[in-house]
Amino acid sequence: MTIAIEVHLDADTAAKMASDVRAGLSAQPKELAPKYFYDERGSQLFEQITELEEYYPTRAERSILAERSGEIITAAGSPRSLVELGSGSAAKTRHLLDAMREAGCLHTYVPVDISEEITHETAALLVEEYPGLAVRGLVCDFEQHLERIPDGDGGRLVAFLGGTIGNLYPRPRHEFLVRLRQLMKPEDRLLLGTDLVKGRGRLEAAYDDAGGVTAEFNKNVLAVLNRELGGDFDLDAFEHVARYDEVEARMDIRLRSLEGQTVQLDDIDLSIEFAVGEEMRTEISTKFTYEKLASVYEQAGLAIDGWFTDADCDYALSLARPA
Repeated sequence: MTIAIEVHLDADTAAKMASDVRAGLSAQPKELAPKYFYDERGSQLFEQITELEEYYPTRAERSILAERSGEIITAAGSPRSLVELGSGSAAKTRHLLDAMREAGCLHTYVPVDISEEITHETAALLVEEYPGLAVRGLVCDFEQHLERIPDGDGGRLVAFLGGTIGNLYPRPRHEFLVRLRQLMKPEDRLLLGTDLVKGRGRLEAAYDDAGGVTAEFNKNVLAVLNRELGGDFDLDAFEHVARYDEVEARMDIRLRSLEGQTVQLDDIDLSIEFAVGEEMRTEISTKFTYEKLASVYEQAGLAIDGWFTDADCDYALSLARPA
C-alpha cells in the first residue's frame, strides 16, 4: 500500500481569479470561466444536476463504464496505470479499476484534482478497496500542470471523463490535446468522455431543467464573485439562458441582465456596466459526432482506437492512441 500526493497549486490563487475575472468582464461579450462555478455550494448543485431526469450525460457515461470497462481495458492494452484528470471522488472510475484488477494489470492510480482534501480522502479509500494499489496523486490545475503527470511502466490509460473537454474553445482544446499527445508513449491511451450531437429540445432541457436547478447553479457564480472579490451582484437581477448553437454544435450558457445596472467588485477596484438584456457567457459545452472527434484527434496527432456508446447513443467514450 503506497500513497504519495504532490501539491502544485499556484501560490496566489486569488490573484489568478482576479486576473481572470477582470479580463472576462472587460471582454465583449462579457464572459466568466466555468471553473469558478465550483465552490462548495456550486459542487452540491452540480451533484443535484447529475441526478435530474433531463440531464442524461452523467447517467449515460456511468452506464458505459459499468457495462463496457472490461472491453475498454482490453482495447487499451491492459495498462498498469490509470491517470484521471479531474478525479474528484473517483466514483465512476472504480469501474475501470475493477476491470484492471480483473485483467491482472492494476498497479498504479494517479488522481489529478484541484482539491487536496478530496484527493487525500479518495487515496485512503482506494488503497483499502484495492490491496496493493499504489496511488500517486497530483493536486494541481491540470490544464496548467499536465507535464507533471508521472510516467508509467506497462502503459498508462489517461481518463478525462464527464464531457469536460466540451467546455474548451477549439484552440485551447487543440492545445490541450497536443500537450497530452506529447506526453504519451506509443503504448499509452487516452479515454475521453464526450456528449454527442442530438436534437435542440433535449439539449436545451438538459441545461435548463424545469425545476430550476441549472439556473441556480449558473447564478451561483455571481455569489462566488461577491464573496471572493467583494462584489455586489444582485442574483435576482439576472436570468439563466441556455441555447443550442447549431452552427458551432455547442450549448451556450449565459446570464442575462434584467435591468440596466452597475456592479462593483471592490476587492479588485472594478466597476462594470450591464445594459438591459445584456448577456454574459458563463460556459460552453460542445457536442460531437464520431467524424468531428476523429478530425479533432487527427489535428492533435491522435487517432481513434475504440468507440463506446450507451444504448441510446447519447454519449461516447472514445479511446485514442498516438498517431
